[in-house]
Amino acid sequence: MWKKLKGVKVLSMVLVAVMIFGLAGCGTQTTEAPAPAPAEDSNVVADAVNAYFANIPDNNRKIKQADFVEKVKAGEDMFVLDIRQPDVYGEGHIKGAVNAPWGTAISENLDKLPTDKTIMVYCYSGQTAGQAVATLNMAGFDARSVNLGWNLGISKVEGLEDVLETTPNNFGEAKTEIAPEIQAALDEYYAGLADVKDTTFKNYKIGEAKLKELIDAKDDSIVILSIRSAEDFAKGHIEGAINIPWGSGMEQKFDTLPTDKKVVVYCYTGQTAGQTVAGLKLLGYDAVSLNGGMGMEANAPKGWTNQGLEVVQ
Repeated sequence: MWKKLKGVKVLSMVLVAVMIFGLAGCGTQTTEAPAPAPAEDSNVVADAVNAYFANIPDNNRKIKQADFVEKVKAGEDMFVLDIRQPDVYGEGHIKGAVNAPWGTAISENLDKLPTDKTIMVYCYSGQTAGQAVATLNMAGFDARSVNLGWNLGISKVEGLEDVLETTPNNFGEAKTEIAPEIQAALDEYYAGLADVKDTTFKNYKIGEAKLKELIDAKDDSIVILSIRSAEDFAKGHIEGAINIPWGSGMEQKFDTLPTDKKVVVYCYTGQTAGQTVAGLKLLGYDAVSLNGGMGMEANAPKGWTNQGLEVVQ
């Protein structure tokens, strides 16, 4: 009798122990702290964007078209990136220029660009080159856009024929490591160009006439941002525009912009507006630039005033 009871007692103790450990195990599973979430990519990207605008150089990351051609003639060691379409690139381009047509070809070839020399970028009028230059600098490169692009700038430089060729040039092997967060952000940026179904905002831009239509219709889905100097803004600006002058520190005022409207950015000819649009979009704003900017004699007939559209004071 005692032996049987003893066996039952032992068995009971074992069962109790199993239950205690089992409950402890279940408690651990239900109260275990979740694995820490991965760092937000936007922090790395936002830091790159803010650093870009906090340190705008005197050259505004641009080069005059004549100075650029002179550098090519002198054989200066630089990397030239032509972001026009392949057909016009094939008709004639700057000697040594490599073609990455505006779009995903740029983000797909970031790792093939050099970090030990300046990258000179040109497009047709300078505006999309402005966007490209901003994204390249944010990825860690030293890039500048050629003033007024090919059509309005380079093609008008005397002696250009001496630095032209039709022979294509190719990218070399991958040699540069891009921060994965930046690579992902720029992949999304350039892929997004194909997602713009409304041709009004193709290439992250808006035409002068279309903006005028939206203003006349009192469309409240947009906000207009002038990045011209405060002095020039006071002399005349597009109706309803607000002013954040281009220059180091302008990023500190970006948070005054609405996140629920399309931000239409304009400068003088479109190049610094292109840079600003790139930064704003990477920060999460829905931004586009005004085609041709406010307009200057050099980029006529593009631009707001070059098309006879009114300004206010």
